[in-house]
Order: sequence, then structure tokens, then C-alpha cells
Amino acid sequence: MILRPFDPWKGEMCTCPAKLSLNPYTGCPHGCLYCYASSYIPRFAECRPKVDLLRRLARESSRIRPGTLVSMSNSSDPYPSQEEWLLLSRGCLQILKERRLCVQVVTKSHLVARDADLLSGMNACVAMTITSLSESISSRLEPGAPSPARRLDAMAKLSAKGVALSARIDPIIPGINDGEIEQLAAAVSRAGARHITSSTIKAKPGIVKRITASFPHEGAALGRLFARGSKFAGSLYLPEETRYDLMLRIKECARRESVTFSTCREGWANIPGISCDGSHLLSAVGNLEKIPYFNSPT
Repeated sequence: MILRPFDPWKGEMCTCPAKLSLNPYTGCPHGCLYCYASSYIPRFAECRPKVDLLRRLARESSRIRPGTLVSMSNSSDPYPSQEEWLLLSRGCLQILKERRLCVQVVTKSHLVARDADLLSGMNACVAMTITSLSESISSRLEPGAPSPARRLDAMAKLSAKGVALSARIDPIIPGINDGEIEQLAAAVSRAGARHITSSTIKAKPGIVKRITASFPHEGAALGRLFARGSKFAGSLYLPEETRYDLMLRIKECARRESVTFSTCREGWANIPGISCDGSHLLSAVGNLEKIPYFNSPT
């Protein structure tokens, strides 16, 4: 199947609305040190297009009710460099538009701005991930991803075309990008984001080792922090007070920037009417059921 239910494991920490997941590509070239998908997708660094993608999507989407939310993508970025000439994600958007489905694009790539003409004419929103404004940090943390400047420029172009935008300041990694929280919130807001989703780093096996190889001092300190934290659903979580303090800082920044805010897989309640993934920015989403929120820490 090309269209699959998002979070089929029904993780307790997930507060996303019910939606379908679409990944035009398997694997991702960005090489993000914190990537969770690399822990379960073989040959993840080798980005390859799905076989017979557009024909299969056309067939499967014909059975989906109009107004259903489709998230593209959740495991592999829908705009790797080869998308520039393969046009698979663009082809997916054309099919989803014809089927009158709601679409959320999740990406780190400036290439999404190319498809502003399609996105502006359908019920769609774009979530751009930006973890640092520093070229030096970004080039080590996300060595294959487009620069922060190119991502912000793409956001501004999409916003100018009327495309609803959210920003994922995600993950926050103590000692690496937590000192940029205020600057990040201001930058994405200026670029047109109307919502910020954030979370702290969750460490799958091998992630701390990868981070330490590129950020030796910060990685060692991060390992000590995780030792004081907990393990949930196969991932290491930072201590709750650390996570809460970081998310509170971003929440306050979002308030100052007059944008909505939510956390991702932290286990805390979001404000009613504000989805954790930013899909509340869509004009109307049908056939969705909310997953119950969890209580905030006392």
C-alpha cells in the first residue's frame, strides 16, 4: 500500500489527528544525526523512489473519502534532490488535489516552493523543519539537507503565495541548538509560519553515538542527561523537567510571535483546537478523529 494509517502502532505519546501517511521515496539523503527512521528502514541513506508510485496512488486514493488528511512525508523527505527532475511528489500532489484530499507536506527542503502553484490551489499546508540558524551547526547536524537560509526563503515564497505554513523546531538538543530557541521562533515567524511544533530529542539506538562523533563535548553531556531520563516506546527521553523547561521557552516565544504552539510526543496536552502537527491551519478537514491528549506535568 502507498497510503497507510499514520502511526499504526498507536503510540501513547502521539496526539496527532487521524491521518494517512504517504512517502513517495524510501530512505532520505539528509543524513540527520537525530533521525529515528534510520533505525528501522534498511539502507536509509540510499534514497530511492517508490516503484510505480503514481499509478498505485491514483488507484488507492480513489477509494479515500474527500477531505481526508494525507501527510507527506513522515519517514522520508518528499523533496530529496532527485525530486527536482523525477517530479514524483509533484505528481502525488496533483492526484491528491484531483481527489479533493487535504494534504500536509513535511519537509526540510527548499524544493517544496517549486510546487507553490499546486499547494496554493488545494487544501494544503506545509510544515518546514528548521533546527538551527547556524550554517556550521546545521551542516554537521543535517549534513545532506538544504541550508537554513534556503528553507526560510522557501517558506517566505510559499507564504507569499498564500500557502499555510507551520515550522517544526524539532528536535531541541541541549547544548547544540537550545541556545537558538528565541531566534528560531522569530525567524520562522518572519518567514510566514503561523504555528510552531517542537519537541526534545528522543534517542533511538545509535543516535547519541552519532551526535557525539560530530559534537564530542555536547554529545557526552547529552549522554549524561539521558542517563537521568527515562525510556519510552524504544526511545530514550530526557528528564521530564528538562523537557518541560525547553518546551515552555518555545511556547512563550510562540506567544510573543502571535503564532500557535504545540509539542510532539512529549505526553502533554495541547490547547483544544490546535493540532500538534499544525493541520488545524487547513481550512476544513473531514473524517478525522482526535486522539486523546495527555495531561501536562504539575
